[in-house]
Amino acid sequence: MISDTLNEADAKMKKAVEVTREDFAAIRTGRANPSMFHKLTADYYGTPTPLQQLASFTVPEARVIIVAPYDMSAMSAIERAIRDSDLGVNPTDDGKTIRVVLPELTEERRKDYIKMARVKAEDGKISVRNVRRHAKQSLEKLEKDGEVGKDDVTGAEKRLDGMTKKHTDEIDEMLKHKEAELLEV
Repeated sequence: MISDTLNEADAKMKKAVEVTREDFAAIRTGRANPSMFHKLTADYYGTPTPLQQLASFTVPEARVIIVAPYDMSAMSAIERAIRDSDLGVNPTDDGKTIRVVLPELTEERRKDYIKMARVKAEDGKISVRNVRRHAKQSLEKLEKDGEVGKDDVTGAEKRLDGMTKKHTDEIDEMLKHKEAELLEV
């Protein structure tokens, strides 16, 4: 019972860390990275479709991404989705591909991205703490129902706190890395 609760909490905490990692990947830095487009969708025959399903992405230079649509009829929808996104880029269409040149980040824009990264990190840590709270409630319920003893629950709560610290520290480490990446000129 206790190990099931702890294993479930650990899996959910890992998922929260993974979601935070994906959120960080979507924040653009000075370098081109196809993961910036993971959260973008384009209207494809009336259905919002992720860009990864509509085109391939290549990075020929440090600040250039080439988007090659699989279906040429989707080109304008893909271009519109990139232009309307919060990436701050202006894609150009050459008839066969879409070229996205990433402008140099200004100091102000870098600070905005750092603030955004901090918010996403805090959201991830809140998710981890919520998982901890639910697991702790489950453990207390097991004790109240008389299924396990108080000592077992106390030990399990210590292990749960250790898991929580490990996952929040991992998010803090990712934030530190992302901030360094954003400040790099």
